[in-house]
Amino acid sequence: MTTVLIADDQAMQRFGFRMLLESQDDMTVVGEAPNGSEAIRMVERYHPDVVLMDIRMPGLDGIEATRRIVATGARTRVLIVTTFDLDEYAYDGLRAGASGFLVKDAQPEELLSGIRAVAAGDAVVAPSLTRRLLDAYIHHLPSTPGRPREDPRVAALTDREREILTVIAQGWSNTEIAERLHLAESTVKTHVSRILSKTGARDRVQAVILAYDTQLVTPT
Repeated sequence: MTTVLIADDQAMQRFGFRMLLESQDDMTVVGEAPNGSEAIRMVERYHPDVVLMDIRMPGLDGIEATRRIVATGARTRVLIVTTFDLDEYAYDGLRAGASGFLVKDAQPEELLSGIRAVAAGDAVVAPSLTRRLLDAYIHHLPSTPGRPREDPRVAALTDREREILTVIAQGWSNTEIAERLHLAESTVKTHVSRILSKTGARDRVQAVILAYDTQLVTPT
């Protein structure tokens, strides 16, 4: 059973999310928070698997709430769900440690599958944002020509793991990696799991950010 906390300042939006989630046999809503501060308190109390986090809320916003939840080291993962399809929100939210970003006009099936994916340790980004998000992230990178920094988290990877991290950062799915590198998909999943463990990345999104931060992958 996946436990979910809904953080949104609009009561009708929270009601709609609750109705959808509680129609599923494998999900239950443990609480609702109208702002970021309350979301943090409820995470500490209920330890949900996933927080559906709005961005614009009174008082503490969803970005800062996400940052503080992730900083505690809790197992709770954050899926940002917002009305605002803006690149800077996606960028800031994922940098804060969110495991995914969807807009509220997503289909119910997309939201449900997103929650399940995030709870399982995967990352979710709205398809409409994926390319733009990468472009926005690259735009924020400092200009540091020269040889890549040898980060100890990357240095710990085997050559194969480093290769797979590189193509993950280029947007390849597990299926694409398996097909193009002539590996079994189960082998790819094992490599991805080891990459996340060795680098300390919470999910694929954070692994991609690491790959760009350390210049393992550079803008083209």
